[in-house]
This record gives sequence, structure tokens and C-alpha cells, in this order.
Amino acid sequence: MQDLNVTLVQRPLAWESPEDNRRQIAKSIAEHAAQSDLIVLPEMFTTGFSMNALANAEAPGGATEQWMQALAQQYDCAITGSVAIAPVTEAEQTTVYNRMLFVTPDNCHHYDKRHLFRMAGEHKRYGEGKERVVVAWRGWRILLQVCYDLRFPVFARNQGDYDMALFVANWPDTRALHWRSLLVGRAIENQACVVGVNRIGNDANNLSYSGDSLAVKADGTLAIDMAGAEDVRTATFSGEELAEYRKRFPFAADADEFKLM
Repeated sequence: MQDLNVTLVQRPLAWESPEDNRRQIAKSIAEHAAQSDLIVLPEMFTTGFSMNALANAEAPGGATEQWMQALAQQYDCAITGSVAIAPVTEAEQTTVYNRMLFVTPDNCHHYDKRHLFRMAGEHKRYGEGKERVVVAWRGWRILLQVCYDLRFPVFARNQGDYDMALFVANWPDTRALHWRSLLVGRAIENQACVVGVNRIGNDANNLSYSGDSLAVKADGTLAIDMAGAEDVRTATFSGEELAEYRKRFPFAADADEFKLM
């Protein structure tokens, strides 16, 4: 495993304004993308955490995916974050998913959010994802997760199949302690690097977001703590360091066996 440079983009989001958000994000990352292998954006980075699912949804391969592909090609990196996406099934039924796109210069992988935040009615507006998704990128196996997924450790449990977990979020500041604690917990219990990227600012639901985006090493050490600042920062994760830590402290060999449904 080579070292992996991961760029965290923590910024406010314009409400239901995809073009504006794409433009502002492109400006934010311009000075940092050249040194990055992977750029991580927040959950629903084009709209904010809106329950106007159908109104905001894009088709697969739509404007935002094309924009991400262009950036990935321009900077020779991967870029990820979630967007409202509405595929049309063979039965011509439309379901909107809170879909995390992982776009490389040559491909686009995706993960549909499994755990929908019922306190905001997300489970009534969006379809539930079924599949756990791990993607391979530059020698790293990367688990894709979205916001509320962070509270469910069984779904995120490392079964020897990933080296890094990504959590993208719109996580309100009233529960910032939970966000920070659970990110560190997921790293320690899974012996995997963890990156959590949250937005800042306020949205149309009168919710406030403190950011607190973190890059966490597998032993729980913080490589980056962005607190509440609008910023773009890059963490370098060492593949050699991760392998040595797992070799020195191989507690995964004593883990309980189970299967996800």
C-alpha cells in the first residue's frame, strides 16, 4: 500500500443550489487538488440536507457526476460526496437515493445510504440502500458511508475487507460530541483509517453545523481536526504504518464472526 493523500473540504452549502455549490467547491479545492489522491466533500454537497427529494434529484450520469469526472481527470485523483440521485427502474418507477458517488478519472462507483435519518423524515423521501460498498483506489480498500450510518457499527464492521472508511455528513452541531466520538471509535474498533467530512454554517431548516471534520489514524490519533473553520486540508495516511500497526496488535484475529443480511 502506498501513502494516500486525502483532502477534506469543509464549507457551508448553498440551499438547493447545485450550480452555485459546484462553482464554490471548485474554487475551494483548486489550490489543494494537485497534491491529493482523494477529495472528500460533505453529504448532499449540491443542495444541503433537503427533503425536497424529487425536485433536487439528478439522473445517473447527470451534471454533478459529469462535473466530478472532469475534476477527477483534471487533477488525476478521486472525488467523493453524496448527491440526490433518481434512477428510473425497468418498471418506470422513480426512487430517489442519497447516493455517495466515488468518481475516478476512469470510473464512477456509488453507494446508496443505508440508514435513513427518520427524525427528519428522510426514510419517507429517499430509498434505502441495500449494499455495503468497498472500492479500491491506489492500493487502498475504502468503505463508503453516509452520515447516520456512523451510528450503526455492525454495518461498518471491518471484516478484513477495508483499510479506510469515509463518512460524509450534514451532522448538526447539537450532536457534535457524538460525531467526533463515533469517528474515533470506528477507527479504533476496526483498525482502519477514518475520514469524516461534515459541512458548516446554517441551512433552511434552521439547523447549525459546526463541521468538526476529522482525519483519524487506525489507532485513534487525529491527523486532522478542522473544528469549525471553513477550510480545505490534506492528510497523508501511511500504508506502511497501517500495516505495521495491524501486525503489532492483531486483535482482529479474535473478533466474532457474523454475516450481514
